[in-house]
Amino acid sequence: MDIKQLMYFQEVAELGSFTRAAEKLHIAQPAISKAIKNLENELDCMLFIREKRHVYLTAEGRILKKHADQLIKGFERAKNELQDVKAGILGTVQLGLPSMVGSYYFPEKLARFKKKNPSFAIDLYEAGSTDLGEAIIDGEMEMGTVVVSEGMNDMLQIHPFLEEPLMLVVPPNHHLAEKRSVPLSQLAHEPLILFKEGYYQRKVIEEAGELAGQSPKIAFETNQISMAKSLTARGFGVSVFLKMVVPEKEEDLVAIPFDPPIVLTLGIAHKKNVPLSPANKAFLNFLMDETTR
Repeated sequence: MDIKQLMYFQEVAELGSFTRAAEKLHIAQPAISKAIKNLENELDCMLFIREKRHVYLTAEGRILKKHADQLIKGFERAKNELQDVKAGILGTVQLGLPSMVGSYYFPEKLARFKKKNPSFAIDLYEAGSTDLGEAIIDGEMEMGTVVVSEGMNDMLQIHPFLEEPLMLVVPPNHHLAEKRSVPLSQLAHEPLILFKEGYYQRKVIEEAGELAGQSPKIAFETNQISMAKSLTARGFGVSVFLKMVVPEKEEDLVAIPFDPPIVLTLGIAHKKNVPLSPANKAFLNFLMDETTR
C-alpha cells in the first residue's frame, strides 16, 4: 500500500466513479482501476461495489476511507512542511477558533502578525472549543483555541493566553437588566439563546440546568454571534457571552456578571509530542510574546 493508491481510492470513493476520478487526477482510467485492484488484493477484501454507472463503498471500504483521509492529510502536511523548508517559505498558519474569541480578540492579533510576516497565509477554521479539542486529538487539526478546564485530555499541550469573564446578556427592558450580578442558577428560569453543541458556553449553561434540576429552556440555537445578539436584543431570550462581545457602550444589550464570577481561561492547544508546522509555531510564539507584554 502506498500513498498514491490511497489518493486514487479516496477520489473514486468521493466521486463514485473510476472515470470521473481519472479525469480529475489527469491519469488513465486503467491505471486507477489497476491500483484499486492491487489494493483490494493486498487487503484481501473488496472495497467497492461496482455497478455499470456508479461504484459504492463496501463496509470494508468505508473503514479504509476513514483512515485514508487521515493518512493523506498527514502526508500532505509533511510534504508542505518539507517544501516550506526547501523554499525558505514558512507556509500557512492553520488555526481553529471559537466564534466569540475569533471575532472579538483575534482579528487585531492576526493583523499584527500578518504585518510582521507578510509571506504567511492564514487559514482559520471556526468551531466550538470542545469540538476543536477533539479535532486536534483526532489529528484533523494541528492547533486551535480551547477553554482550559479540569479533566482535559492529557494528550493536549495548552498555552494559556487570556482570561475573560462570562456575562449574562439581556435586553435593557429585561427584568434582570438592573441587577448588579446574578447567580448561574438563574439561567434555569430564562429562555435561552445558545450556541450549538461543541461550544463551552453551552456546556456551562447545561451544567447550570443540571444543578437546578431543570433542563435548559432553549429558545434559539445559532453559532452566529450577530444573530444571537440580535435575537437577545429583541427579547427572544437571554444569552451568555464573553465580556469582550458586549462592550459597556452597547445600547441594546446589558451585560451582567455572574455571582460568583465565571472566568474562562483560553489557551492555544496542540497535540503533545507532535511538532507544529513552522507557520503555526511562529504564530504561537508571536501570540505568547504578545501575551507577556
